[in-house]
Amino acid sequence: MASITPLMSAREAYSVTESQDIAKEKGKKANDKSKKPPQKDPVIPEASSSSDIIFIKNGAASSSTEVDSTSSKRKQSMEPPLVPQKKIKKLKQRQTPGTSFVVQEMEPEKVQSVKDKAPEIQICEPRSSTSDHDASDDCEIVDEDFSLRLNDSYDSNGTLKLDCMSGEALRAANVQDSRDEGRKTFQWMLSPHSESSFFRDYWEKRPMFLKRKNPDYYKNIFSTSILDKILHEEKIQFSKNLDITSYSDGKRQTHNLVGQAYPSVVWDYYNNGCSLRLLNPQTFHRPAWKLLYNLQEHFSSFCGANVYVTPPGTQGFAPHWDDIEGFLLQLEGKKHWKVYKPRSEEEELPELSSGNLNQEDIGEPVLEVTLEAGDLLYLPRGYIHQATTNEDIHSIHITVSTYQKNSWGHYLQKLLPRAVELAMAEDVEFRRGLPLDTLRVMGVVNSDTETPGRSAFLSKVKELMERLLLYAPFDAAGDHLGAGLMHDALPPLLGPEDKMCSVHSGGERWCKKKQKVINRVELDPDTYIRLIRGNVIRMVAEEDGVKIYHCLENTRVYHEEEPQFFEMSPEHAPAVEALIHTYPKYIAVEDLPVEGDDEKMTVARGLWERGLVVAAHPLHNHDED
Repeated sequence: MASITPLMSAREAYSVTESQDIAKEKGKKANDKSKKPPQKDPVIPEASSSSDIIFIKNGAASSSTEVDSTSSKRKQSMEPPLVPQKKIKKLKQRQTPGTSFVVQEMEPEKVQSVKDKAPEIQICEPRSSTSDHDASDDCEIVDEDFSLRLNDSYDSNGTLKLDCMSGEALRAANVQDSRDEGRKTFQWMLSPHSESSFFRDYWEKRPMFLKRKNPDYYKNIFSTSILDKILHEEKIQFSKNLDITSYSDGKRQTHNLVGQAYPSVVWDYYNNGCSLRLLNPQTFHRPAWKLLYNLQEHFSSFCGANVYVTPPGTQGFAPHWDDIEGFLLQLEGKKHWKVYKPRSEEEELPELSSGNLNQEDIGEPVLEVTLEAGDLLYLPRGYIHQATTNEDIHSIHITVSTYQKNSWGHYLQKLLPRAVELAMAEDVEFRRGLPLDTLRVMGVVNSDTETPGRSAFLSKVKELMERLLLYAPFDAAGDHLGAGLMHDALPPLLGPEDKMCSVHSGGERWCKKKQKVINRVELDPDTYIRLIRGNVIRMVAEEDGVKIYHCLENTRVYHEEEPQFFEMSPEHAPAVEALIHTYPKYIAVEDLPVEGDDEKMTVARGLWERGLVVAAHPLHNHDED
């Protein structure tokens, strides 16, 4: 391998001559730090003129991942592009730094003190909505990194040196970090366990049962009364929003009708021993949306939820395993759970959920507990489970899910196909023909035969696999995941401090009395701005330019909207990177790392008009001048 001189692939797609030009350019910067590097005309196709940002909707919609859902939307295949002909610079990369099951007993007063620290989830008013949301990775990502010309803005430790200020220092309307709020929400959900101990001892390893002895701990997230209110006030559809299920004599049945789920029909099923599963409570109830969005910011992965209402003395589902990390929060009543280990190593951390399993095939439970209101049960992917309610009381719990299709294998599925394309385009070794005896030495019928031809073939494959790493677009695969999350993600829940300092509420309005538009506001060069949320956008270099994917215009219905993005001039990309890296701090428009005051204002206005940035303070009303 030492003799291999790798081509710079798409990550550094320069010719030798162009590389020398770059070296000279860097030398000039080293001699005079105060000068900006010359602006070379990029070969990346621009969306428009250098001062324009164009909004484009594109992409494909797909159906919900719910097993019993019948709703579907058109889906468009987007294959990764071929090796592009443009030559682009390398992006400067920053580095950021089973035993027995535990049943945790908690004292009521201790639980209350923990609960008091989590006001973010205690939102009591229901909010009806006709929209909801969920996940996709249909986006076309080019594997090359491109220069954002921010290299001089980092110190030797990789810290961004841009002049930014904290919200506290500016006395900004919003000083919170959405990712930190997500961490606090997760800690509240798990308390008294620390996050570090949970990930060390339980995450993807074994179930955790948390006994709280505080029935009110999760009460504001959802309730049976809220479900009844939603059934009466919203247009709930069978299969899309609600499942009716039963399980008896070893057989699970789904009793969904077609069309709207009217309350009297739904509760009649319930009275006859059927369980109710609300597939997307975040669509209709604001506290559920708040909980899931906060957790989504923390996990950087889509978080969904189902609510299960089970009548006394019944079981709604057959034994099965799920393909998500599940947190079961008991809201009302009681439910008795039996949990079983994966039946084999092949079924550990599965990629897909199971079908209905037979009782005789799952063995003996490794955990058997009764959840009461306020308790939590964590189930890793692949752990088989089933539950029944007590004869004297109903049960309602919410299952919070995350990390669906978010494994190393899913990352490699995006990485390796593109790496092969790049290797074949740039390295003749991958284009050489197979040996003449390939079909005589390879295949199942030859798998037990050791021959020189077979050994040589396998040795060559190993060599090429090692060589393939030289062409692997590691960051582009990460961007592919990130752009997919922007399609999957729930939209942010904005508070009044966000709205009054952004386009979402502040600004122009029609005055009936004056018969004209008033309250004209404008960004100024000294206006301090930041992203409206930490994980609201993903900047991606694609074959046809720089795209900013975002989740701001998603609904609370999974994939109801197509992937949301807009194109921007490559010269403006450093400003977006600066906003990403400086969050949660604020940066003045005039300090954005873009050449020219007009260009700085163009970028800021473009992001402002799409609601992606928020100012530190409400903008000045120019009508008062």
